[in-house]
Amino acid sequence: MLAGKRILLVIGGGIAAFKALELIRLIRKEGGAVTPVLTNAAKEFVTPLSASALAAEKVYTDLFDLTDEAEMGHIELSRSADLLVVAPATADLMAKMAGGHADDLASTLLMATDTPVLVAPAMNVRMWLNPANQRNVALLEGDGVHRVGPDEGDMACGEYGPGRMAEPQAILAAIVERLADGPLKGRHILVTSGPTTEPIDPVRYIANRSSGAQGTAIAQALAGLGARVTFITGPATVPPPQSVTVIKVETAQEMLDAVRATLPADAAIFAAAVADWRMATASGGKIKKDKSGKPPALELTENPDILATISKLKKGRPRLIVGFAAETDDVIKNATAKRKRKGCDWIVANDVSPETGIMGGSENAVTLIDADGADSWPRATKDQVARRLAQRIADALS
Repeated sequence: MLAGKRILLVIGGGIAAFKALELIRLIRKEGGAVTPVLTNAAKEFVTPLSASALAAEKVYTDLFDLTDEAEMGHIELSRSADLLVVAPATADLMAKMAGGHADDLASTLLMATDTPVLVAPAMNVRMWLNPANQRNVALLEGDGVHRVGPDEGDMACGEYGPGRMAEPQAILAAIVERLADGPLKGRHILVTSGPTTEPIDPVRYIANRSSGAQGTAIAQALAGLGARVTFITGPATVPPPQSVTVIKVETAQEMLDAVRATLPADAAIFAAAVADWRMATASGGKIKKDKSGKPPALELTENPDILATISKLKKGRPRLIVGFAAETDDVIKNATAKRKRKGCDWIVANDVSPETGIMGGSENAVTLIDADGADSWPRATKDQVARRLAQRIADALS
């Protein structure tokens, strides 16, 4: 996805600097080249040797390296890259960027560039929420600097909250989005993902075992091909991709409403595992056991059929609609019938019997069913399945 692209990676001085090494590995795995720049503080957390070994490139640390500066090295470095990435972007580094300071190699590169810049902030929660830092963030975004994260979670200092640097995979996805110039550029694609939860009472609900991993991977793969992706997700266990527009919902009705509000789209990929039923009337209070010991009677009603509803639209129907069929027996037969019944263009079918380990697992084995028949793909990681499906979608929309 990054073949032929060059990333200038500025590594700031924070405990999250160790994640930058993994980011280098991921960028190179996707075909990109990385030139690392370490601040003096960064060298307290990672060594130039480790960054150089992973990048297979010279590491730059000193503004006044005579050999490099004889050729105006800092100017050339800042302009030869396709994207400048600052990870971790510490509060100090972002303050320098916002104030236009240029007193070391990293800040000078960032001042001298006319290349797009992406920052991945990382700092203590109180530093992140500090009004001065928030002013700097707003100023940088107003100047056109892109941002990924920070995430919310436990920190090395023992506190909890926003400020954790985004994970390397999320930063990679943001890099891909910034550099996307693929066959889906200019296309808007809708992806639904995860389970829906249908309340029984304030503490119980109907749900399923979907992790949302496959839908997330599909959204990332589509963004990697240049698409503008709207990602509508139920309460999944897998974090949503950061390189797309995310809309969070809980129930099937909320998901349908969000889908309708998102249209028009060139394609819609319905990967969510939507609950077929919901309570006819959810209880406003917790349902208690009674003295008889008998379970309460739960009156269910059918949920809206999102795939069929959108597939049968007479106006505003996406050009390509892809549904998913999670089956436990007669997979191809049942999925073929589902495609005709729902009115969608393609169905991606898989066997989710417990022994397959697919539901909630890291791998998938799917069959793509369209009007011409069934095409079974070998078992692969969900990322690999997503990339193959994204390319098929790109071919269909070309």
